[in-house]
Amino acid sequence: MTSKDILTFTLKAISDRHGENTIAYDMQGYSILADYYVATSAGSNRQLHAIANAIIDAAHLANFNDYRVEGSSESNWLLLDLGDVVVNVFTEEARDFYNVEKLWTDGKKIEIKED
Repeated sequence: MTSKDILTFTLKAISDRHGENTIAYDMQGYSILADYYVATSAGSNRQLHAIANAIIDAAHLANFNDYRVEGSSESNWLLLDLGDVVVNVFTEEARDFYNVEKLWTDGKKIEIKED
């Protein structure tokens, strides 16, 4: 499975659970850690976990089981490490506070088509 395939099912899962202000950066040639970085916001802690679970379910459907999740049930920020794709799911407040997107400005911002 390619990193682009992982990015595709990830973005669809986020869209299906109504992630907000989703951005993705192509970091190939800029980062040795991952090819793509994604960030999305959730309106509540409950939605944050629904988005993360949708991504995990999509990974399982794609027979992709090499992932890790950082954060807890009380977290306002979950990080899903899908190998070549790293996904950050935040509550709006946590995203504003941490502003991790500033770390990816060297990458190419990917246009995301909303469904």
